[in-house]
Amino acid sequence: MSMTMRRAAALGARHILASSAASSRLTSRRHMGSVNAAAAMEKIRAAGLLRTQGLIGGKWVDAYDGKTLEVQNPATGEVLANVACMGNRETSDAIASANTTFYSWSKLTASERSKALRKWHDLLISHKEELALLMTLEQGKPMKEALGEVNYGASFIEYFAEEAKRVYGDIIPPTLADRRILVLKQPIGVVGAITPWNFPLAMITRKVGPALACGCTVVVKPSEFTPLTALAAADLALQAGIPAGALNVVMGNAPEIGDALTQSTQVRKITFTGSTAVGKKLMAGSANTVKKVSLELGGNAPCIVFDDADIEVAVKGSLAAKFRNSGQTCVCANRILVQEGIYEKFASAFVKAVQSLQVGNGLEESTSQGPLINEAAVQKVEKFVDDATSKGANIILGGKRHSLGMSFYEPTVVGNVSSDMLLFREEVFGPVAPLIPFKTEEEAIQLANDTNAGLAAYMFTKSIPRSWRVSEALEYGLVGVNEGLISTEVAPFGGVKQSGLGREGSKYGMDDYLEIKYVCMGNLS
Repeated sequence: MSMTMRRAAALGARHILASSAASSRLTSRRHMGSVNAAAAMEKIRAAGLLRTQGLIGGKWVDAYDGKTLEVQNPATGEVLANVACMGNRETSDAIASANTTFYSWSKLTASERSKALRKWHDLLISHKEELALLMTLEQGKPMKEALGEVNYGASFIEYFAEEAKRVYGDIIPPTLADRRILVLKQPIGVVGAITPWNFPLAMITRKVGPALACGCTVVVKPSEFTPLTALAAADLALQAGIPAGALNVVMGNAPEIGDALTQSTQVRKITFTGSTAVGKKLMAGSANTVKKVSLELGGNAPCIVFDDADIEVAVKGSLAAKFRNSGQTCVCANRILVQEGIYEKFASAFVKAVQSLQVGNGLEESTSQGPLINEAAVQKVEKFVDDATSKGANIILGGKRHSLGMSFYEPTVVGNVSSDMLLFREEVFGPVAPLIPFKTEEEAIQLANDTNAGLAAYMFTKSIPRSWRVSEALEYGLVGVNEGLISTEVAPFGGVKQSGLGREGSKYGMDDYLEIKYVCMGNLS
């Protein structure tokens, strides 16, 4: 038997033994989780925020054919709710509603739109706990992170409520004395917003906030894994006075909904956060109607730790960048590049920090690592780890499914990863931290840029000149220097290369929802 086969056999045996030894403990924890989940669901129902129908023209509606889809708790496998499974016809009606409402919503003053958005923000914050519970139940992230996402998501609504009043035009000096040249910025029209499951609130508010602020109307298609948070947020938008038809939500058959949005001549813009593969399809589908497209796609973020870095700062920052949401974010540190002089010291400190992460149901207060979203996600992580070990990498910590079962996976550190491995080439989207040694600054930059992705990058160094040199050399839209958490509503978020087009957040986030109109006024003498 080869070394690889023996390793695989031993790994399989460990999986069986761990599963057997933990069976009674697992049953107990599942029961405890289900009790907590029942109490959480009751609190959400009592707040009136458990919606299972789509929102079209201000009305809550079932799928026209009566079809539903299950929303499951990834920590327990329990069905939380059955929601309407919609498709082309419902999406077409949602587009028509948004198109009709656009003509009235866009004519309101910026101040009037701002006030409605501000009320929505306030309602999101006042229902912070219920929204966080809902997010933890359907997505799996720990409550602490879910509460953080509610604050983060609401911050976009607050920010763009203020930016609504700052959409300025321009006056250009004319070339002839009897002419005046004006530049106006006007809302683009109906927006189709397609959002992912990993941030079921913030990825919606980051798109809907600027769209509504500009005077656009929106049809949102949330992930079929996490529609409940989207529906609850939309309910609060109605309560805030966002008019019927300005915000619509349809979920279910993703290909049908996507085709309806891309093929409609009434939809003037598509905004999407998700995989690069789907983003390319949406971009191609939008070509026939020449829509404006903004895409925030996959990442393969490098995290460079130079030998002059503060080890404590680097470990803390790398841990935050890698393991937030159990590694399920597009800006997670996917490759941790460590200079040879401190590789062993950093690896030792980093592993110790990872060992302190508590895996469990997100409703439990001690949990810092929840489950992956589903079984397919776990299988992808297993594939990447197996590929790395078969090519010479070594598992320093973890490397297998967690004894809790379901879609839980152990926080993992893999050493001596090289560029021929999937862990280097592609986005793992799970709690696996690959450590990659490098010698020189030039090599680190080359390794970091050796990817089609270009969303986020991180570095740790005490050298100010180096921080400037490397920041400018990295082919990424976002760069964190001595910091692992860099997302904020006041800064432009987006990637280069195949990580997308356009920017979200900040004053630049308004531009993707506005058209520039030039007006030439003649015969003024």
